[in-house]
Amino acid sequence: MAGLQHAVDEFGAYQGPEKSWLAFTAATAPAADFTRAAHRKAAHTWLNAWTCRIRYPRPGEPDVFGAGLSAWWRTWRTSLPPMDVSLSELSDAQVAAAGDCFAALTASPAAQTKTVRTFGPTAASKLMYALRPKALLPWDEMIATTLHGTRDRAAYVAHLRLARAWAQALLTESGVDEDALCARLGRPGRTLAKLLDEYCYIVYTRDAGK
Repeated sequence: MAGLQHAVDEFGAYQGPEKSWLAFTAATAPAADFTRAAHRKAAHTWLNAWTCRIRYPRPGEPDVFGAGLSAWWRTWRTSLPPMDVSLSELSDAQVAAAGDCFAALTASPAAQTKTVRTFGPTAASKLMYALRPKALLPWDEMIATTLHGTRDRAAYVAHLRLARAWAQALLTESGVDEDALCARLGRPGRTLAKLLDEYCYIVYTRDAGK
């Protein structure tokens, strides 16, 4: 618990992620729906604010990002965990289905340069988090490779299982529910999935090699 508290406190110094997240949730309220062009545009802006650097189309160019995200959403949105399910409550079947959603989104087209760029594992994980912030958590290359050695579907599933075990242990140790625990850690209204991502970022990305 002390390690998580330290990481959450350290992450609080970064204002950009919070501002960009609030802008995204305001633009997609009450929930993201990627059949809507405005929601896809908000997702593109938010991902780039989170350092994904996905190229915006120039005037007259096709919207590869919007088309790729829309196609993925139409096929996979019903396979995502229910909105009200928390990370600690994910079943093995829901974790496996999230892995399938992640793999499909990773391979979906996101931008056109000399070749077609796909979303890739970092942007895909961040979008999955944006869609289900109670249940799923993002990662970056350092987190994924340090903990799991790679960034494929199997690694994403392993990451969700690891984070689920962490969440369950924290809830057992604290003796309170998730909302109360997040408030105790100084982040009322946030989720354990978000706070555990902050822990992973501080430990495996920011402080790597220190």
